[in-house]
Amino acid sequence: MFGRMMNSYYYGKSGKGDYRKEDLPKNRWQLFWEMLRVRLSGICRVNLMTVALWIPMMLVIMLTVNSFVTISGMERVTDEATGYSYTVLVYDDIVDENGNVTTPGWTTPVNDVLSMTLLMLIPCILITGPAQAGMAYVMRNWARDEHAFPWADFKDAVKDNWKQALGISALTAVLPYMIYIGYNFYGQMQQEQGLLFMVPQMLMVIIGVMWCLALVYFYPLMVSYKMTFGQLLKNGFVMAIARLPMNVGIRLATLIPTIIALAVMLLSNSWLYALLGLALYYVIFGNAMTRFIFASYTNGVFDKYINSRIEGVEINRGLAKEDDDDYDDEDEEEETSSVNLPQ
Repeated sequence: MFGRMMNSYYYGKSGKGDYRKEDLPKNRWQLFWEMLRVRLSGICRVNLMTVALWIPMMLVIMLTVNSFVTISGMERVTDEATGYSYTVLVYDDIVDENGNVTTPGWTTPVNDVLSMTLLMLIPCILITGPAQAGMAYVMRNWARDEHAFPWADFKDAVKDNWKQALGISALTAVLPYMIYIGYNFYGQMQQEQGLLFMVPQMLMVIIGVMWCLALVYFYPLMVSYKMTFGQLLKNGFVMAIARLPMNVGIRLATLIPTIIALAVMLLSNSWLYALLGLALYYVIFGNAMTRFIFASYTNGVFDKYINSRIEGVEINRGLAKEDDDDYDDEDEEEETSSVNLPQ
């Protein structure tokens, strides 16, 4: 029964007519759901191929979350020497079953915990760059209803783009730490010398947000076009700004599982189950699913702003063409024999 159900899911019901031109998706929303239905198992397979690269990042995040959920409270402390105030995490004494204190209570500045976390994440994020490029290539093809081998095409894309991919992942790894240090520095300067330093502090936030939005485009651009690293950064930021509202929406859509997990942790005491559920989502298909969403979106953006300006490049691949006519076999053979098809 399960086999018949899966066969029906992937190949349709028996007795149903052949797939016709009229059955092609009319818009990108329909194309996204149709390709997701067809490629869901492939998305899971690609995700499982690369999941080992994300395990270090998951462990660091889980340790950080654990350090916050096990606190007894938070206090605001002021340094008497400098007058700078900061928040500390307070941990109670740890006692054994006989009531004896095994570990005295302690306090830890929140800034130290977060800065250490961001520092530990640098190598964790750095190693994911080439795999992101490989997934971006496979998901780009699948999102526009084109063929791609999960392993062979993934490997070729990694081989062709690993240098630029490492460059992007290196910047992605270092920027959060640098932005956080800069934000705290200008925050301290603001307390000591006035509100003028709020301007560079907010600039740090803007840089971080714009980088997150441009990341939607960097890897798809990398695997779709031949360009220098500088051109890659420029085009990514230009498109991030040009499509700002949609980019924010796409980013928020990919964060829905994380938002749900955070809501569960805040509204209940089941933080461990929420965290394990989120980790399971990313282990099974979360990272590849994010790449598939980005590819489905960027394919349309590239068609509109880049491919439409390049002579000979097909646009709207995977969608029904309004000017297509139905041909019988003889007409199709006659037309094919008189046209030089592109290689």
